[in-house]
This record gives sequence, C-alpha cells and structure tokens, in this order.
Amino acid sequence: MEQGNYSVGLDIGTTKIVAIIGRENEYGKIEILGTGKSKSLGVHRGVVNNITQTISSIQQAVEQAEVNSGLKIGSVVVGIAGQHIRSLQHSDYITRPNSEEVINNDDLDRLCNQVYKLVMLPGEEIIHVLPQEYKVDGQSEIKEPKGMYGGRLEANFHVVVGQVSSIKNIGRCIKSAGLDLGNITLEPLASAEAVLSQEEKEAGVALIDIGGGTTDLAIFKDGIIRHTSVIPFGGNVITEDIKEGCSIIEKQAELLKIKFGSAWPGENKDNEIVSIPGLRGREPKEITLKNLSKIIHARVVEIIEQVYVEIKNYGHEEQKKKLIAGIVLTGGGSQLKHLKQLVEYITGMDTRIGYPNEHLAGDSDEEVASPLYATAVGLLMNALETTNKNAVPEQLKVQEEEKVLVEQGHAETKTAMENHRDRKSIFDKWSEKLKDFLDNAE
Repeated sequence: MEQGNYSVGLDIGTTKIVAIIGRENEYGKIEILGTGKSKSLGVHRGVVNNITQTISSIQQAVEQAEVNSGLKIGSVVVGIAGQHIRSLQHSDYITRPNSEEVINNDDLDRLCNQVYKLVMLPGEEIIHVLPQEYKVDGQSEIKEPKGMYGGRLEANFHVVVGQVSSIKNIGRCIKSAGLDLGNITLEPLASAEAVLSQEEKEAGVALIDIGGGTTDLAIFKDGIIRHTSVIPFGGNVITEDIKEGCSIIEKQAELLKIKFGSAWPGENKDNEIVSIPGLRGREPKEITLKNLSKIIHARVVEIIEQVYVEIKNYGHEEQKKKLIAGIVLTGGGSQLKHLKQLVEYITGMDTRIGYPNEHLAGDSDEEVASPLYATAVGLLMNALETTNKNAVPEQLKVQEEEKVLVEQGHAETKTAMENHRDRKSIFDKWSEKLKDFLDNAE
C-alpha cells in the first residue's frame, strides 16, 4: 500500500525498543501510520551490550510496525544515549575569500565541516555540531547570517561527542536487522523536538527525559540548544532498589512501582499494605506502601539532584541564562506519581509533564501521545525533516535547471547540473562517512 512519503524513527531504549512509521499531513502535523514495540534485551544504560539480542528485539519491533501499517521499513533514524555521551562548547571561524558576496549555505557548511575536524580523545567521535549564534566581522548575536555581507564568519558551537564503539555497535545492529541507518540523533534532542513548544525553547527550559536506563537532559534558551547531558540512571535503578529492599523478584518490583509507587512518602498511611504472592508455595510477603515510597523517594531524589547539578553547570542562576519555562519531565519515568511536586520542591522551578502530542495530528493513537514515546516520536520527526530537506532542493533544482536550459546552450547546462549534484548537505556527507566507516569495520 502506497502512503506517499513516510519515514521511520527507531528508539533503542534500555527497557523497550519502539519503531514508529509516520508521514506529514497537509497541515504540517505528523500522522502515525504504524507502531511496533518489543522488550529490549541486550541494552544496558542506553548502550548496546549484547548485539544478538538487540538485533532480534529490533526485528520484532520493526515487524510489528510493518504489520501494523502494511508498509515496508527501509531506512530508520536512531537515537543514541549512554554515559559515554558528553558535550562541549567550541568556537570557530572562517575567512571568506570575497566579502563582497553575501554569506550563503556553502559558507555555513564550510564552517560546520571545519568543526567536524576537531581532534577528539582516542575512541571518540563527533555526533552533532550545533551552531548557537554567529558573529560576522565582529558583530555578535546573529542568529541567521545568511544573506549578510562580511569577510570573517564566526560561530559558537555546541558539540556532542560519543564513543566510536557504541556508535558502531548501533550501526551494526541496524544493518544486521536488515535496515539502513538514515541518521543517528542524540536522544534528548529528539525528545525535545517532540515535547517542547517553540515558546518554551525561547523562554528557557530544561527537558528531563527519565528513561529506563538513562536520564537525559537538554537545555534550551533563546530557541537554541545550550547544554546536553546523559546521566546513567533511570527507572530501572528504582526497580532494582525495590527488588533489593523488599526481597522480591524484578517483575513484582516493576509492577509495584507502576501501580502503587509514589515519589512522595508523606502521603501514604502506615497501615496501607500490599500483599505479594510468595515464590513456589512460600508465604506471601506484606509490604507497606510507606516503605515502598521511601525507597522510591530516596533514589528519585538522587537522580533529580544529579540533573540539577547539570542545570547549575549550565549556569541557570545568571540573569541572562534564566530558565523561565522551568522544567519539562518526559519519558516513562515521568509517570511516577507526585514526581512533578518533588522536582518543584528540589529545584524550585516550575515543572510540567511533557507529552509528545505537540506535533501529532489530532486523530493519533492515544498510546503514542504518552511520555513513553517522546523519543520515538522525536526520531520520527527528525527522519521526516531530513526527507523533506532533501526533497525540496531537488524540486527547486529541477526548476532552476529548466530555466538554465532555456537561457543557455546545452554545454553550460551540463556543468550547471553537475555543480548542483556536487553540493550535498553536511548531513548527507556525514551519513556517507558513517556508512563507509561501518562497512570498513566489518
């Protein structure tokens, strides 16, 4: 069944793997055509540690999404997280040969490509180079330098770096599952795409995505990404604590957390008790909800405090860097009862729970609009954006080329067409580099 231009986002998480197929409708909203979800085995704290299991989990999710939508999945956009991710600030400049010409995309590409050549620590690779603001001939705070005149073009960059081996492993899993790797995106950036509104990004906001294995942070101010970080704790650590603290098995601990868990111990009475069946004929266990929420509270406080340290590192206490929109919580862990109140109490910042329905079409499935799917929806948006970006210039090129044909002889046209073909977006170059890199790794 042909559904026009559709794309796929694949979220390889620690607890679940989600594949979402979608396309843009005529109103610029995203229509979800199919989803698939499988239990993630072989991913620990956001990093693949068992390739065989991860491949079969990916295949399961992808097959389910294909059956669900009746479409075939080819290329996917994947998220990356894990404690090996770090980000740094870097500024760079280029001198333009002719300051009488206006600054165009080529100049911006050249500047970005220069940052990709930065020397990293052994075993690290640059994942994203995100320009923050530009300077043209010393004039600062320029958001969009295109079309300006100037000889020296400078920019501050937010550079996200990850481990080569982790990136390779993800690539290997995708390839072995019979898919093409379209792009790799930092997970907190994807979640932010799906959950935050433009106003929040302008006002200043911290997005905290509490997943199973990691808690991701992305901070925006003036519409620009300012800080990213991945903390290697998530909902699974809370489950572990309940398992240890109550001497029960993991499945029961997970259920307890979801059904009765609360981040605020004050609200449970001492006499509220849950009875859990014992293993293989043993006596059932009785657990007070007060104890349960004390265990959860202790761990959640630890996670939030670590995130708060990162927010402080960004410098949110300075007037210019103030996060007016406060905090947005998303990811599966954000569904914990009373978490919002606890976060407000610890950080003193306004908090809301973020649902990825900001850009979804009205008739989307309820389930997909849950915080659990924030990253997957964001990855899908990234995939659609890339498809559109590559599609639009193609149409323009064809029109331009037709014009040229009319105006000149065929010989010049041919060269014009070749020149058009030479210009690829940075993104395509990067994808190609990554593909070569993965092929050579075999």
